[in-house]
Amino acid sequence: METNKNYNESNLDTMAKMPDCFIDLTVTSPPYDGLRTYNGYSFPFEDIAKELYRVTKNGGVVVWVVGDATVDGSESGTSFRQVLFFMQCGFRLHDTMIYKKRNPVPLNHNRYEQTFEYMFILSKGKPKTFNGIRERSLTRGTKNNHKNEKQYESSYSMKRVDKEWIVNDDKLKSNIFTYTTGTNDKTEHNAPFPEKLSYDHIISWSNEGDLVYDCFMGSGTTAKAAISANRNWIGSEISKEYCDIIEKRLEPLRHNLFT
Repeated sequence: METNKNYNESNLDTMAKMPDCFIDLTVTSPPYDGLRTYNGYSFPFEDIAKELYRVTKNGGVVVWVVGDATVDGSESGTSFRQVLFFMQCGFRLHDTMIYKKRNPVPLNHNRYEQTFEYMFILSKGKPKTFNGIRERSLTRGTKNNHKNEKQYESSYSMKRVDKEWIVNDDKLKSNIFTYTTGTNDKTEHNAPFPEKLSYDHIISWSNEGDLVYDCFMGSGTTAKAAISANRNWIGSEISKEYCDIIEKRLEPLRHNLFT
């Protein structure tokens, strides 16, 4: 099938065109509770999860960014039910990551403010790619007296200097990623996630030339990030209104398409 293209159709129709073991990485954020009828369309989660398993390559990864609605004073727990069903399909829960919002909208009065969403990292077998993002170490250059040399050697967070362990200048990031929301290009889509979130996962779990899929393309954020990272991409978006937004956002980047 044609790549570097957004398909205006159900993601089940798009995936039906794909052979088995076709996609290297999926980065997506499905409609949350209360948006089950996404812009007037249904969201058959279990069918989508099964198809994602089929089309994902062995060693491929699905990044599922999701939160829960609060209904009658209780969080729905839908995110947990979804990840457990993914595991029933055959995926491994490789990591439960957190998308922390630096500037959440204050909504609550009888509980602490909700500042995060889950980013479930689901792998088909052992992930074939991990390009870990590193960050500056707050304790760089200090000595550490622990004796577990094997642990330090494998963590790449320490170096041996004159028979002592010294904290490196940088370290592997934690699995809590913090982003400022609302920094995307202005779109008419009601819930675009930060472009850097999509970009960080694309460079973490795939390599240049790999194929990235978003089964809920929305405003085209995953496609923009894939183009920036020199990855091929495919999107599915059932709403014609949102497809128009995607085409408008991607038009300036068409000359950068990687094939």
